[in-house]
Amino acid sequence: MAGPLKGLKVLDFTTLLPGPYATMMLADMGAEVLRVESPDRLDLTRVMPPHDGGESTSHGYLNRGKRSLALDLKKPESVDAIKQLVADYDIVIEQFRPGVMERLGLSYETLKQINPSLIYCAITGYGQTGPYRLRAGHDINYLSLAGVSSHCGRKADGPPPLGIQVADVAGGSHHAVMGILGAVIHRQQAGEGQFVDISMTDAAFALNGMAGAACLAGGVNPEPEAALLNGGSFYDYYETADKRWLSVGSLEPQFMSRLCDALGVSELGRVGLSQKPEDQAMLREAFSKAIRSRTLQEWSEVFAEQDACVEPVLSLSEASEHPQLQARGMVIGVSREGGGEQPQIGHPLKFSATPCESRFVGRKLGADTDEVLASLAEAAKGR
Repeated sequence: MAGPLKGLKVLDFTTLLPGPYATMMLADMGAEVLRVESPDRLDLTRVMPPHDGGESTSHGYLNRGKRSLALDLKKPESVDAIKQLVADYDIVIEQFRPGVMERLGLSYETLKQINPSLIYCAITGYGQTGPYRLRAGHDINYLSLAGVSSHCGRKADGPPPLGIQVADVAGGSHHAVMGILGAVIHRQQAGEGQFVDISMTDAAFALNGMAGAACLAGGVNPEPEAALLNGGSFYDYYETADKRWLSVGSLEPQFMSRLCDALGVSELGRVGLSQKPEDQAMLREAFSKAIRSRTLQEWSEVFAEQDACVEPVLSLSEASEHPQLQARGMVIGVSREGGGEQPQIGHPLKFSATPCESRFVGRKLGADTDEVLASLAEAAKGR
């Protein structure tokens, strides 16, 4: 059964994380993705450990379902090949700094002359305009300039280095997919393509959600441990007897009541909605003392039957084995070259009529070059 994006053809010029994650999502949803790579400048994800069957597991995941075309874009014949392909493709997605594709002769203005319905998406750190447009950066920099880091973490310790790349994925990858699909709908209605400019800093700034609304319209500048949801209340993580952690998010009265009953401090249930700092400090101290009295396993058993918004902090391997994620098909086996399967994270979108499919792990560099170039030569003969 084909995914919802069957029929869309994507030329992917991206590397590392933001772009490949976006095009992996598109491929899982049925798009035909052809990844264009340099034959002599390896994408770092191809060599990042650990490895499985000689190939990087990161590359195998981020580039599953995509074919690989190895071309040196500094050669005129390679640029000509791309221009031939663009005539038959719907989407180009690239991740170079502004101006690079123009210097290669593959800018949006050039390519849309070949294919006016082309959707061209560029993912960059700071966007195509503004004083930082040519500046280098990474996830931690985008989160910092977007104001996100300023109200995360603890006052005493400063902003935390996160274990996931929020600006890269929630900013770059997800917003690129949304932008591309928005442009696809517009093309269906108006018959024209367009340029989609994705700035990871812009997207990270937009993730400020409630904190941004409070700051811009309410005049409240967010700080660490100062708000209900960032450590300024009992809503937090608590250490257990075996040095593990329990997450407590029992904000509503019914959940607070069940939490306090389970912890043996039923009398504190009435204090849960108080906004007074002294009341919140009292709750934190009481909860900390109670939760330190048992192991994570013991608390997990206590709250297994309690609908109280309390859950254990799991390692990634523990999370992959959790019955909820297993039931949702979030751990899958993906076919790899040479036989067998590689365990990977499944696609999070569930479609009733057009389910996603993860067809094969990331291909070897240039695995499809001969086939693609031969098809271009054959097409040229037919014209």
